[in-house]
Amino acid sequence: MKLTDISPAIALTPLDGRYHGQTAPLVEYLSEPALNRERMRVEVEWMILLANGFEGNGNQTIVPGVKPLTDEEQAFLRSIPEDFGAEGIAQHAAHEAKTHHDVKAVEYYIDDQLDKAADVLGHETQLTGLKTLVHFACTSEDINNLSIARCVKNGIENVWLPGAQAILNHLAQKAEEYRDKAMLSLTHGQPATPTTLGKELAVYVYRLNRQLNKVKAQEYLGKINGATGTFGAHLAACPDVDWVAVSREFVTNRMGLTWNPLTTQIESHDWQAELYGTISHTNRILHNLCVDVWMYISRGVFAQVPVKGATGSSTMPHKVNPIRFENAEANLEISCSLLDTLSATLVESRWQRDLTDSTTQRNIGSALGYSVLALNNLMGGLNSIHPNDIAIEAELDSNWEVLGEPIQTAMRACELAGLPGMDKPYEKVKELMRGHEISKEAVEQFIDQQAFDDATAARLKALTPATYTGVAGKLVDFDRGTATVE
Repeated sequence: MKLTDISPAIALTPLDGRYHGQTAPLVEYLSEPALNRERMRVEVEWMILLANGFEGNGNQTIVPGVKPLTDEEQAFLRSIPEDFGAEGIAQHAAHEAKTHHDVKAVEYYIDDQLDKAADVLGHETQLTGLKTLVHFACTSEDINNLSIARCVKNGIENVWLPGAQAILNHLAQKAEEYRDKAMLSLTHGQPATPTTLGKELAVYVYRLNRQLNKVKAQEYLGKINGATGTFGAHLAACPDVDWVAVSREFVTNRMGLTWNPLTTQIESHDWQAELYGTISHTNRILHNLCVDVWMYISRGVFAQVPVKGATGSSTMPHKVNPIRFENAEANLEISCSLLDTLSATLVESRWQRDLTDSTTQRNIGSALGYSVLALNNLMGGLNSIHPNDIAIEAELDSNWEVLGEPIQTAMRACELAGLPGMDKPYEKVKELMRGHEISKEAVEQFIDQQAFDDATAARLKALTPATYTGVAGKLVDFDRGTATVE
């Protein structure tokens, strides 16, 4: 038996199959029906503007011969996309099966609804005779670029950005909570100058905050200017209309986008490349976080909370695997590959138009879907871990050699101040510390053997790996880019 014979809903990709529950919110904005619904919104709002004008033209009808639409007629037009459901999807698909053109199918679908206007409203209406106003002076890309921009904008603002912001907020909260929790650093995988767990988490907050601010400030551009961006058909039909002003009004105030005055047949997609580049960069920061946390778990710095009833390994019952972080890693990589492709290809078009962008843009939902899936898994992983104090303290207490740095640096300062007997500080500390297991007593003995003044000697002898963290705790205040350290 074929799986598709069981159910046509059986998915080819995991986003719509195994992970559907986690990615479903994006369906509302970035699926094919969502795009068609948005196309209908663009079409009907264009009709309303052409019929009723706008404040800039004295609210005069733009297309001669069309009477202003009543509030009831406008509400009917706006109900067309709002009521677009299962029946409408099938009806649109039937039109597309004949036209082999998705935007033309949208136009015919609206025509179908206009045929019903009198019955729905319960009286005669000019809507029945306004089919020629549907898609007036438009090329398909006038509708598509605005629809896609609105779909992406809504998907980012309502789904992706809240998920990313939730992770940033969680990390910021934990950075504050653990700002003074000392931990051993590893540079090149070797014990190094201690830091605090809060400061290390704050590094990610700072990095992510910069990228999310870019996403929040992102422009979403749109155009409605005809087949090659010249308003040629518009002027041929209605030469007395200021079509540039009409276009600006529609894109800016009716569609809520940034007006692009200079395009070919297509809007140039530069804003998409900018946005997808920023999200891809954000993905890579999150990937770095996943890898770091995975290794902290392996090292024992973080402990995981076992999920009751869950299986870590099919053969080793003791295991609690960091699968959330591994899942996030993989999906961030897939998302980046798609986003990078979108960024690279969408900014190119042969002369005034080719269709390579059309099929490419149908993968926007997948590109963002894998990122959303990763955000969900990463959030779940972060909620399941906590610092392992015993392991953290044991690491610090086992690595007194990390105090070689402050001691040799203090010796340099004393030598520069003219204190005798402080020559070759680096070499002396290296001879003591490198390749040896060092104890607290050995460190104190070495300090006593040097010609430090009493205050410096006391300050150095008071240091431990757990207290040698500089101003790490205070640096957490910089994580949102607004604080200062006194």
